[in-house]
Formats: sequence, structure tokens, C-alpha cells
Amino acid sequence: MTQKNLGRLEKVELRKVWSGEATDFTPWLAEKDNLALLGDTLGLVLELEAQEKDVGPYSADIFCKNTADDTWVVIENQLEKTDHSHLGQILTYAAGLSAVTVVWIAQRFTDEHRAALDWLNEVSTENAQFFGLEIEVWRIGNSKPAPKFNIVAKPNDWVKTEKAQRTDLTPTQALQLDFWHGFREYMLDSDSKIKPGNPAPRHYMNFSLGRGGFLTYTIATFWDTELDRFSSGEIRVGLYVNDKRHAKTYFDLLKQEEDRIELEMGCPLVWLNPEDSNPCSIFVRKSSELEDKSERPNQYAWLLENLENIHRVFGRRVLDLEVPTETVDGEELPN
Repeated sequence: MTQKNLGRLEKVELRKVWSGEATDFTPWLAEKDNLALLGDTLGLVLELEAQEKDVGPYSADIFCKNTADDTWVVIENQLEKTDHSHLGQILTYAAGLSAVTVVWIAQRFTDEHRAALDWLNEVSTENAQFFGLEIEVWRIGNSKPAPKFNIVAKPNDWVKTEKAQRTDLTPTQALQLDFWHGFREYMLDSDSKIKPGNPAPRHYMNFSLGRGGFLTYTIATFWDTELDRFSSGEIRVGLYVNDKRHAKTYFDLLKQEEDRIELEMGCPLVWLNPEDSNPCSIFVRKSSELEDKSERPNQYAWLLENLENIHRVFGRRVLDLEVPTETVDGEELPN
């Protein structure tokens, strides 16, 4: 290829693409494909909840859910450089909406506001996270303009992990944190298409399936749920259905395909539908010596293989699930 075959990148002014933040940019960003582009940049899977979400007398530009862990995300937009007013707004919105993740998008971040987000990430708990992104638009020749998000401030995962490790953990919590840190690295080294979250000192790690009310998970525990007692150790991979209104209905619809689903999975599954609680779970389990670190490679390989199988088998099914329409006296009721 010679230089004559190469195009030249040209930066496009934001206002030539979006004339206004509220009228153009926010509606554009709220579209599914564009939220997915933002999510890919952040390592999140975002599902729109509302535009211009009311917070007292104010309104947040975009309010959405990170479907990896069902936590709330607030997004605030600017088509110019950052200012103190928007910094105050994002903190107000985060507090008012119980958001775990705050995303501030602007044309340019001043050094002071970048430092403010870095400070917030340092002093916050390991669950809270603040992102600053600069938005650019580029094109080559007469091509369509293409947006590009550049992260200028983000949580430092290493610092967050170290902060969690410095707290007073029980021996079991320390084991859990070490286990999930290793599994996250294993997933990244394996180039898995499933995005891992940050490790935490608990017995599970959640993953997004792309729809609110559904999660996939991996578990490493010493507790046998069926026998209700401690065991030498167990690893598990499953689908968690926790939709507040229709969890039982969704579970029953999936259960109708039990034979086909288990055939596609290549193994029998545990179908757990407790009478005394709303969430349901479908999972595969395996006994494993969790304290034996020499078993970690085998444990991680088993977890990742089954996690990817769960996503392959249930992913499209979950997205296609619909609650049957209810009727009263011939009139349809809203789901």
C-alpha cells in the first residue's frame, strides 16, 4: 500500500453534528447502538431507563442501568469544556438517584475537573466509580462523521482492589478476593467476549446478559445450598432471574424448554424456583477444593467454559422473552 491509498483524518466540530445538548446529543446518545458504543468504551453494558430523569427541580440527562450488576448509572453531557456547574450537577444526580456509576461527557476537560474526578475515585468506596470522557467526531474525506469517546478520568481498579485488601477481611473474604482477582485475569488473558467486573471479597461475581432483571454469575463457595451445610467447596455457574414483576413467569417460560436447553448446554442443570422468594436460578455446579491453589487453572477453565455456554444458550432466549398479555373482561392489561 502506498501513501496515495491513505486518507487523512479530519476533526469535525461537535456543533456541526449536534446543534444542542438536550435537543440533539442526548437523544442520539440514548439510542441503543450509541449507548452500546459508550458501554464498550467504559467496559459496561448499559440499558436506558430514562432521558431527562427528574431529580427534585433538576433533571439528569440520561439515567440507565449497568445490567452486569443491576446498578444505576447517571450520564451528564456537555458540548463544551467542563464547568463547576456540571460538576455540582453530577454529584446531585448521583446522590438523588442512588447511582453507583457517574459518567461526565464533555468536549474538553479542564485540569481542575479531571483532578476532581480522580480525587472522587480515590476517596470513594470500592463500588462507586466516576468517569470523565471527551467526545470527538472524525471523518475521512467525504465519509460519514464518526464519534469517538476518549477516557480522561476513570477508577483505578488496582487502587480499588488494594483499598479492599487493606480493610479487615476475614480469612474467607481474603480467599474470595484472591480467587476472583485471579479469575478476572484469566478471563482477560483468554480474550473472552464476556466482560468481567472488579473482584470483590464475596462468594460470587456477576455478569451482564444484556437485559435488566437477568444476570449470569459464577460462584465459589463452601456452602452447599441443597444440603444447607458447609462443604469442602463448590463452584457454580448460572442464570439469575430477578425481575421484580415477572421472574416466576420468565422462569416458567424457560423451563418449558428444559430438554432442549440442557441438550445445548451438554449437561443437566439445576432449576431452582423457591416458593418463599421471587428470584429464580438455573445453574450447573461442581465440587472443588477451593483452598488448593494448584486447582485454580482447572477451576477457572471450568467456570469460563460454562459461563460462555450459559451466555450462548440463554442469551438470545432471554432477549426474546415476552410476558403473556393479561386480560380482564376482554381488555388488555399493561405488563
